[in-house]
Amino acid sequence: MAIPAELRDIIRRIEDRARAPRPGRRGTSIEEAVGGAVEGTERGPLLVVRRRFPLAHVHGDQSLAVLRLADPECLALLARDGFPPPDPERLLYLDTETTGLAGGTGTYAFLVGAGFVDGAEFEVRQYFMRDLDEEPALLAALEGLFRDFEGFVTYNGAGFDLPLLETRFVLGRRRWPGDRFHLDLLPPARRLWSGRFVDCRLGTVEQRVLGFAREDDVPGALIPGLYFDYLRRKHPGELPRVFDHNRHDILSLAALTGWVVGALTRAPDADLSAEDLAGLGRLWQSRDAERGEACYRLALTLGLESPGRERLLARLAVGEKRRARFPEARALWEEIVRLQHAFDPRPWEEMAKIDEHRRRDFVSAHAVVSEALVQARGAGAAEAVRDALTYRLGRLTRRLGGGRGR
Repeated sequence: MAIPAELRDIIRRIEDRARAPRPGRRGTSIEEAVGGAVEGTERGPLLVVRRRFPLAHVHGDQSLAVLRLADPECLALLARDGFPPPDPERLLYLDTETTGLAGGTGTYAFLVGAGFVDGAEFEVRQYFMRDLDEEPALLAALEGLFRDFEGFVTYNGAGFDLPLLETRFVLGRRRWPGDRFHLDLLPPARRLWSGRFVDCRLGTVEQRVLGFAREDDVPGALIPGLYFDYLRRKHPGELPRVFDHNRHDILSLAALTGWVVGALTRAPDADLSAEDLAGLGRLWQSRDAERGEACYRLALTLGLESPGRERLLARLAVGEKRRARFPEARALWEEIVRLQHAFDPRPWEEMAKIDEHRRRDFVSAHAVVSEALVQARGAGAAEAVRDALTYRLGRLTRRLGGGRGR
């Protein structure tokens, strides 16, 4: 009689547990390998690893001490979620390691790392499921931890970590903390560095911004397989490296938060690079347009290079147009034209509009559109672009033929 697949899995699990190394026997337990201890929860035992770092600890080039000085208003500006500014010391820095990257009800968070400021220290606490049946204990521990904090800081947590944890809470019949402050640092990182870095993965940003380079780090794509290997063999294997990876994620997340909030608070500041000022201006512009434009102008003064220079000039030109400062706006569009390496019709069109509708100088507008059409043809611009310029040129020609605007 064939044994059902479900029963075979149970038998294999029992045999694996029987072969698992225990303290006092040959081999090393997972508790010993990662330096943790089994702690009790209302739903059973759970392995917890605790590490404490003085706030003077430097991660890469960034001290964790700035976390206590973070401006709550800047935290709220970065989060953009409408919640009131939190107490910086009541934030929980959160990162998960999971059994898969697709999410969904079949994906477990087997290791959850959480960091927080505690007095003069920063604690990193890691909760680990030694088997999938310890998930109730994991969720119970997390529910108690979450009650002590006002919000979360994550890296891509809005798209992955928090939805996954919420799903596990719901399936486990636990109370998810619901709406609260959440700063996902990935969107601000993209606004700051997407034009400069090859990507905005945390590993890339921490190396380029914090000066932190990981040694012998385990690639994230391999982590689910390493956990499944542990479940089969019940031997730590490569799991200590997974704990190190998760701990570095938490420390990088905290250090990066301190860097971004500190730079945002100081901007515009000539000690910052032109590229950083350009990104900080983008962050400020939605809340304080004047301060954002001040960042842009300082970035240009410090020698921001193309193509970022043209993008900032365009943003400044739009601002001048909004304030009806048309001569200033036209001068900015004209500078963009001088810097162009590839044809872009927008600066030409904006100059022509100002000449025709604001200055009532049809001769100048006609000259601008004529030159734009020559440039468009030479660059092989799309037919729709050439047709629009041709139409505008014809209209201006007719106006000049009527004797107006000369």
